[in-house]
Amino acid sequence: MIGISAPERPLLRLALRRLERIAPRMTRMVVTGPALAQTGTGPFTDTYVRLVFPRPGVTYPDDLDLRRIHAELPRAAWPRTRTYTVRSLDPVAAELAIDIYDHGCPGLTRSWLTGLRVGDPVLMCDLRGRYHPGTEADWHLLVGDAVALPAIAVTLAAMAPGARAKVIVEVADASDEQPLPTAADCEVRWVHRARGETLVEAVRSLAFDPGVVQAFVHGEGGAIQELRRFLLRERGLAKELLSISGYWRRGLTDEQWRQVKAAAAGR
Repeated sequence: MIGISAPERPLLRLALRRLERIAPRMTRMVVTGPALAQTGTGPFTDTYVRLVFPRPGVTYPDDLDLRRIHAELPRAAWPRTRTYTVRSLDPVAAELAIDIYDHGCPGLTRSWLTGLRVGDPVLMCDLRGRYHPGTEADWHLLVGDAVALPAIAVTLAAMAPGARAKVIVEVADASDEQPLPTAADCEVRWVHRARGETLVEAVRSLAFDPGVVQAFVHGEGGAIQELRRFLLRERGLAKELLSISGYWRRGLTDEQWRQVKAAAAGR
């Protein structure tokens, strides 16, 4: 099912509980706070949240309402945000986890993580999702890179026995691979850039099973653009059963990439 986004959520004022290195280039950040006891992801397996980074020297409303800030302040004063998939959310323990991939270059989140300590404040907002694996499909196609790996892992964990899935994940090398537990009948292919393999080539060479396929395809914007054309035009996938977007774009900051996507959408 491709669902409808939840309405904008209020700011979550949380604190760092722990950082875990789960792969050489992947850090799991676990945060906690009373607000999480009343928070849920709903049925979605691609639920994401935005980390909020206020700019030094700027006075903001107490509630840090981004819509109000965007309406009243110049763009240069807007808090910066970075979007990450929710890897897990436990309202009982009041814990939320996100997995942060390190691309190996300087960046806002990377610098921030370096100085982050247990108990430090963490600001988040816009907890929402759009996708979950539906029962109307005969099989599921899950495609992405290391940035999309958290959403793919959550999706596989949510699949019931008897569901069928084909998974293709592009990573730098074998050290980026992670266990993907699932009750589904699942085939997983890891595509290694270190060997010259690409996500687009792997999807093009995939043997598609007969029947209705629901697809979740997310990752680097250039590759996703090619895969969108291939899946819709050449494979004839139904738009309503295709969740596809570029999570990031090589060479662009998150703000720049969101501006490019907004311009392409005419917003």
